[in-house]
Amino acid sequence: MDSLNPDNPPLVETPALPRVWKFWGTALWGLGIFFAMFVGQLGAVVLLVGLRGLPMDLASVQVVGREPQALALSVIMGLPATLAAVWLAIRIKKASFADYLALYWPSWRQFLLGAAGLLLTVLAWEVVSRSLGREATPGFMTDLLKSGRDNGAALLMLFAFSVAAPMSEEVLARGFLFRGWSESFLRVPGAIILSSLVWTAVHLQYDLYFLAEVFSIGLWFGYMRYRAGSLWLTILLHALNNMTAVVLTMWLGS
Repeated sequence: MDSLNPDNPPLVETPALPRVWKFWGTALWGLGIFFAMFVGQLGAVVLLVGLRGLPMDLASVQVVGREPQALALSVIMGLPATLAAVWLAIRIKKASFADYLALYWPSWRQFLLGAAGLLLTVLAWEVVSRSLGREATPGFMTDLLKSGRDNGAALLMLFAFSVAAPMSEEVLARGFLFRGWSESFLRVPGAIILSSLVWTAVHLQYDLYFLAEVFSIGLWFGYMRYRAGSLWLTILLHALNNMTAVVLTMWLGS
């Protein structure tokens, strides 16, 4: 019999490795991806410090990092770092980058539904803000955007906050984290909630009121990511939200 012949050993099927990181794998890689994003952003500021001949210390980094142009460049440089880290995590699983992140174009109906839900959410928070006598946009962001406009960095900041930031944050939250956690014990509802919490934590420069708004928008994005099966949809919605806020603040806000 061939199974007893040493020259013809029996075929042994090696179980295929799962193509998706589960809960802990996704969480650990998520930390790594966030760290890569941070390094990319910090690297842009450090480079500017070096080009200006300033002392390479924390004080110089803090001073330069507050400038609108430097902040915009740091956000932009966080995007390639994020994409590289996500690509590596998916490559290790031998999975398709597009399939893993659901990089599929949504239909017009899905986009209109997502935009309508986003509009209702933002308007609801606008009503609450006015009733409480609060600003609809954090004051420091208003000052930053108007400073960028007055210093000739308007288009750079528009690109940073309307293109680079939405892509980086969505690839991490609704792309990588949602995919892995939705196929773990959390399932889809838990993945939507937890990925929204992580996305909210990325915005800790805001106070609790604005963090609550960010979290509610994240829940809607997570639902649309699940409903449409498209990360491009949430990237577009995120970009639309940020672009509207930037344009209204820099050029139309009083």
